[in-house]
Amino acid sequence: MCGIAGSINCVTDNSTLSMISHRGPDRHELIELAIENHPVYLGHARLSILDLSEAGNQPMFTDCRNYCIIYNGEIYNHAELRYKLGNVSFVGHSDSETILYYIREFGIDAVKDFNGIFAFVFADLKNKKVHFVRDRFGIKPLYYHFSNNQFRFSSEIRPLKALLKPDINKGVLLNGLKMRYCPSPFTIYGNIRKAEPGQIITCHLNSDDIVIDKHYFLTPQITGKRKDETDKLVNIYGDLFEKAVERQLMADVEIGVLLSGGIDSALVAAVAKQKSSTPIKAFTIGFEGNYTDVDEINYAAKTAATLGIQHFYKRVGFSDLFNSLRKIVRIVEEPIATTSIIPMYYLSELAASNVKVVLSGQGADEPLGGYTKYRYLHLIGIARLFKVFRYTGKKFDFLYGKNEKVRRLVSAALSVDMINAYSAYNSIFSNKEISGLLIPALRKKGLEELCKIEKRIHEIWLNRMSVIPDEKMAFLYYDLRTSLSDDLLMYTDKITMNFGLECRVPILDNDLVEFIESIDSKYKFNSKEGKIIHKKFATAYLPADIINRKKLGFQSPTDVWFRENRNEVEKIILSGENFRDLFDEKEVRKLLLEHAGGKNREKQIFLLLSMVYLLEEAYER
Repeated sequence: MCGIAGSINCVTDNSTLSMISHRGPDRHELIELAIENHPVYLGHARLSILDLSEAGNQPMFTDCRNYCIIYNGEIYNHAELRYKLGNVSFVGHSDSETILYYIREFGIDAVKDFNGIFAFVFADLKNKKVHFVRDRFGIKPLYYHFSNNQFRFSSEIRPLKALLKPDINKGVLLNGLKMRYCPSPFTIYGNIRKAEPGQIITCHLNSDDIVIDKHYFLTPQITGKRKDETDKLVNIYGDLFEKAVERQLMADVEIGVLLSGGIDSALVAAVAKQKSSTPIKAFTIGFEGNYTDVDEINYAAKTAATLGIQHFYKRVGFSDLFNSLRKIVRIVEEPIATTSIIPMYYLSELAASNVKVVLSGQGADEPLGGYTKYRYLHLIGIARLFKVFRYTGKKFDFLYGKNEKVRRLVSAALSVDMINAYSAYNSIFSNKEISGLLIPALRKKGLEELCKIEKRIHEIWLNRMSVIPDEKMAFLYYDLRTSLSDDLLMYTDKITMNFGLECRVPILDNDLVEFIESIDSKYKFNSKEGKIIHKKFATAYLPADIINRKKLGFQSPTDVWFRENRNEVEKIILSGENFRDLFDEKEVRKLLLEHAGGKNREKQIFLLLSMVYLLEEAYER
């Protein structure tokens, strides 16, 4: 819904706020508060979606003037929360006003009751505290910096980078190379952090020095034990799904749907059409040329026609990738190996020319076991249980260079604990490969810095974990709260908000996810298929040919593009001076040759391309 920026004990001006004006083009305001001896600056860039009047403007104060909020997001159950605030005389009907008074009444930990997407700052002038809060799944970003008794924050990295001129943390950069994203709370910049999903960071301002504490506002109950008649569970799932979509239609502006060729966005669109009082528009991106394995326009068009929804689409080609990649990487601000950032850019541009809000089908695969990789989790469990590879793993080294999936599987089986197994199963480079990619002078030191960061991440992830008995639940649990948050949801928010477009994810509704994580995995996936309960419910809305379509995945034909245009790709990667200061040109060429020879290194190449532009921007002064 907006962008937020500000600081404590250091000046923030309108030029800082203007750096995130794309997130909120409708109105900007920056105020200064005094809490004890601390000047507090709160800046807000508004994208007006709910309560378009002045009553929805921020920063927003309570009637007593003791509390103030700046807020990015939507609380879909805010109307229900208002019923608990009977003595409040509301000025407008925005969710911002609801949560402002709700926290005043019930305290900051009452955010556990918020069903929505949010990153906000709540200033408690009465008790001399400022709270920084991020939603439980990390759908909305929140970055911060704290040192020398100064605290700065923003919805995006660029304002902090402009102010701080930070150095690169090579250990985090290399971990991003390994995992394809930077796990919270780290960024590639040594002194800029991300609030973790479900985290409250509190600055205590009742003395000359700022004192910070952090905690999670929710401890998930991941039982995975619920078993019942399938039809009964499908009915419960369907009821929760419908309510989730209906909640997220809350807006005073027109709403659309990002429509792929698959079941998830089709089901969201079908329910939205039934529940919406106004027509729904659908938007799809495809590719020029014969790329039927990734082009979703024809499938999406059939879905739209079946549902009776107006459909907008556009095709992009190889030239669009290279004309826009630098710009897109700078928008995303973090390492990324997910090639779908290209179609997402053009999809967001298309949608934003028609609507202000879109619904997405994102978030189904992680809790419901939709990815093919989940079908092999039982093999990791068996291997770890019997320690099959612990004593023979080195004999399988020859497979590592032959098949990336085998490397991941064997590495996970060799791991000493669940978190290391998860990391190994999801890495796209091994530590050995990363060390080899670095210039010789940095290989030993780089590997040491990577291992140091991995140890810290292990501690943080362990702290997030409730009691999870097996790989089937643990891997889904972590994907939902790490890679989804720091990869797919992160780039989706950055790119859509670059166009002043808000993207909502109904499948990540609190009640729906809590139910999914309460049921036995057999209702979610097995060795043959995923999203079982999801597909059974879909029969109430969609024909069989849509439900049973082959999963394409939201991706780009970069596999072919990189193979057919190897020389051009190599030229771009090796043109980066800062990139060449870290990475060995010979090893990069070897990677490109492997891909040209038929071994799919698409994600790795795309990640290196993003590194070129990230490093270029990082060293700009």
